[in-house]
Amino acid sequence: MSTVEAVARLGDWVAGLRWADVPSATRDRLGLVLLDSLGVTVVGARQPEQRALAAAWRPSAGPAPLVGGGVCTTVEAAAWLNATAMARLELDEGHKYAKGHPAAHGLPAVLALAADLGASGPSTLAALLAAYEVAARFGRATTLRAGMHPHGSWGVAGAAAGCAKLLGLPADQVAAAIDAGAGLPVAGHFASALDGNPVRDAWLGASNVSGLAAARMAAAGVARNTGTPALSLGDVLGSFDPGPLTDALGERWDVDLGYFKRHASCSFTHPAADAALAMRGLDLGAVEEIVVETHSLGGGLGRTTWDSRLGALFSTPFVVAAALVHGAVDPAVSADEGRDDPRVRALAAKVALRVAPDLDARLPDERAARVTVRMAGAEPRVVEVPNPIGDAAHHPMAEDDVLALLGRLLDPGTVATVHDVATGLPDSPDIGPALRRLADI
Repeated sequence: MSTVEAVARLGDWVAGLRWADVPSATRDRLGLVLLDSLGVTVVGARQPEQRALAAAWRPSAGPAPLVGGGVCTTVEAAAWLNATAMARLELDEGHKYAKGHPAAHGLPAVLALAADLGASGPSTLAALLAAYEVAARFGRATTLRAGMHPHGSWGVAGAAAGCAKLLGLPADQVAAAIDAGAGLPVAGHFASALDGNPVRDAWLGASNVSGLAAARMAAAGVARNTGTPALSLGDVLGSFDPGPLTDALGERWDVDLGYFKRHASCSFTHPAADAALAMRGLDLGAVEEIVVETHSLGGGLGRTTWDSRLGALFSTPFVVAAALVHGAVDPAVSADEGRDDPRVRALAAKVALRVAPDLDARLPDERAARVTVRMAGAEPRVVEVPNPIGDAAHHPMAEDDVLALLGRLLDPGTVATVHDVATGLPDSPDIGPALRRLADI
């Protein structure tokens, strides 16, 4: 099947998607993704760097909430700023088969547009599901060149699909929107994240705004489905196989296969953090070396120094040391006053990161890690985990778990409001007023 044909089939599927026809387990899972996403957006919005960005933006008044930001603004400003807040602390939901974050690529755009349109709950949820599923399929279909970061590339097509669905476009125009979205990727380098450069967060803002633009282009009749993904995501950014775009379409729901994050750090560090937490209680002063074995996707996160929050979140030595010292990898440990803890610095200097062929062979179903702690006068301690806690295939999180996670990071009143908004959407004839409640929390 050609890329043009595959995108046309996706457009037809998105246009015909009805919330009432979605299996109940998948509806529940999307609701959980929405709950988690809104909650971590609030946490991100309360960080000083995100507040400074919103202030510098000087957002004009409009119909869409700046989640946790105190104002309602234009659709595009809300989409950009909410997306960057959602990714600010590396807490947003992700997907190992898509090799990235489908929800963050399009959820903020869909919600901002839905608030503007006064869309119903069922139509909004169908659009959110379309955005997630199309983004995940594009993630499966795309193999980025070595060194590229996945933010802002393949996920634009999902944002375009969700916004086109919300606009009620027919199948051919949805396909045109998806094609146009795939032609608007960011070529971001992974080293920017390792260097702690927040431009990495902006790539998700760009994805959401570009998805909006692609859907508006399709609505205006100035977009076409010509096979752009094979050129932009394939020839330019890596390689592209259209097969995964339609594989088990309408039978497999990728939203069911994602993971929630209990650590504020890159997902590649999570299995090692879980293993470290399983060894809490060690005499850290006696530690001589910590060897972290991982898969090739996480093999570049071995820096033992950092000069920013984001740089720390992309350092496996920092995350492992923070887990052992603090017993958690919450936002406080990477904040300005926390990440220079001398105990963490000293322990991180003893961490060596290595790619293990046996763990690499278990991709993509497992993102495993093996942590060995060598101590003076004692036998080495070894803990291996197959996936991070929160993965759909390894200690998956239910609603109570997500609420408990948010409860560690937010006050009870805020968590209750986010929960009320997220769970109330399916029955809402106009989600605008409910979403705008999120501006003032």
